[in-house]
Amino acid sequence: MEGFLLQATLYLTAIVVAVPIATRLGLGSVLGYLLAGVIIGPVFGLVADQAHDLQHFAEFGVVMMLFLIGLEMNPRALWSMRDKLLGLGGLQLLLTTTAVAAVALVVGQPPRAALALGGILALSSTAIVMQTLNEKRLMQTAGGRSAFAVLLMQDIAVIPMLALLPLLALPGARELARSDTAGHGMAAQWLDTLPAWGLTLATLGAVGLVVVVGHFLIQPLFRFVQASKLPEVHTAVALMIVVGIASLMNLVGLSPALGTFLAGLVLADSEFKHELESSVEPFKGLLMGLFFIAVGAGIDLRVLFAGPLKILLLVLAFVALKSAILYGLGRLFGLRGSDRWLFAFGLAQAGEFSLVLVSFATAQRILPPPVAEKVLLVIALSMLISPILFLMHERLARRATPNAGPDPDTVDEHHPIIIAGAGRFGQVVNRMVTMSGYATTVIDADLPTVQRLRTFGFKAYFGDPTRPQLLAAAGLSKARVMVVALDDKSAANALVAYARKERPDLHIIARARDRYHVYDLYAAGANDIVREMFDSSCRAGRYVLENVGLSAYEAHELERMFWKLDRSSVRDLAEVWQPGVPVEKNATYVARSKALNAGFETQMTAHIAKRRNSEGTGPQDADVIEEG
Repeated sequence: MEGFLLQATLYLTAIVVAVPIATRLGLGSVLGYLLAGVIIGPVFGLVADQAHDLQHFAEFGVVMMLFLIGLEMNPRALWSMRDKLLGLGGLQLLLTTTAVAAVALVVGQPPRAALALGGILALSSTAIVMQTLNEKRLMQTAGGRSAFAVLLMQDIAVIPMLALLPLLALPGARELARSDTAGHGMAAQWLDTLPAWGLTLATLGAVGLVVVVGHFLIQPLFRFVQASKLPEVHTAVALMIVVGIASLMNLVGLSPALGTFLAGLVLADSEFKHELESSVEPFKGLLMGLFFIAVGAGIDLRVLFAGPLKILLLVLAFVALKSAILYGLGRLFGLRGSDRWLFAFGLAQAGEFSLVLVSFATAQRILPPPVAEKVLLVIALSMLISPILFLMHERLARRATPNAGPDPDTVDEHHPIIIAGAGRFGQVVNRMVTMSGYATTVIDADLPTVQRLRTFGFKAYFGDPTRPQLLAAAGLSKARVMVVALDDKSAANALVAYARKERPDLHIIARARDRYHVYDLYAAGANDIVREMFDSSCRAGRYVLENVGLSAYEAHELERMFWKLDRSSVRDLAEVWQPGVPVEKNATYVARSKALNAGFETQMTAHIAKRRNSEGTGPQDADVIEEG
């Protein structure tokens, strides 16, 4: 117990001292953690043999991070990212694997080992990149979003890699490894007796089990625990899910982080998603710091000092090769300027899953131990210099800033009406309001749109309407009405929520892309929400009714009736709408929608029948009356 407390004090002291210093120097917290690990590990030898045990414990930081990333994903989000996932992410994996494998063949590695090295080194560090992007607020840039898509594709690709690596083992190699499992558990020994195809099936079976358990068992378990209404029990269940799935993955020789990532994906549509996030998040940060310390402490200086120049050249060559491939892909997929450099430098290192795959490939006798030691050192050093690559990106970004685009306009007038967004929707609103004698402040982030408005005599300002500083300059504190007419749904939601928070009394009119966007804007605090196609669709429906036998007056009445009924139904359905959950999986929403639609039909047909009966005319007579 005393030794454990001493080691815990040492690690926490290293975090408290090294990380603030690194952050103040502009190096980022990740480099601070890594340097702290190097100092207490290979430099002073304070952790000695505990470095390996620390790494196993600290891996739970990566496990929890992947679980949270999985929770943020849902089928709709994955489908919307399919181009970058399969295109950008798939090409990165294919090209990097091919290039690294070719280099490995040139330096004398056998084909099986070369192919394994290509796949291993094609991966990047989700932990380092995500932590750094969030710290430097680069996640929402084009380069940050592209990097996230590639990282997500890499994390998904580790599953088939783990399943297929045993197929690269030489015949008879796994029999040589059986003696290594003599002291291991029965499950490990049993798995090692399986043929390569059997181990692949066991891997896929474990993945399938996680999906089934997550879908059918975890949600009922959470509903059962919810009745206790005790926060500590919710936290215990969340940790039990993470630790339990990690244990299952370890049992069959898979990465625990991949298992929890899959569980997060399965639970992304759950009503308990946010509860799980809030329970796991506090543990993730500290364990992530311990993981980075463990990486630094695990660097083997003996291997480095045995051939320092050769190792450093290998690291630099690997980072340069990977950066060049990423830079070319960034250019191919339309990234520009600093975003392209962020994408290239940000993903140039190897990743934590690379460490897992090296150990797995060594156990399968695909990589010889001497080669594995050098590869592990190259991976650790590439992760160590990753924060330096982010600093290089910052310098290049500062140099590129003068040519990045025009500065936002200075808003020199305050009016009671602010219109955020001057596209087709915002322009029509602005024309109607200004031609009625009222002044508006129009802001749009697209410079050609602003210039076009100015050409036709309408005053508009260039700038991002979601920026708090620009909104303050536009007179948000004194405005009476704000019209949110942005094309980007997430930006519109964020703007409505921010404006409502700053001005509870402000009347907010928001444009919605569809019915589901209405629910998000309603939750964000918009007063009036206008679906961009709804009014025009109602008008087109009225023309249809006029041309199938109804009079213009009857069609107009039905149009207004449908308009009122549908608007009231949206408020009802907003109460049962679950963000992120596909409509077909929300049974309450589907049932409520069907009932409302049936009620609409009954009311509308009854209304028109009553009118005709009271007048004693049919549709054709009504037309004659209308025309007369």
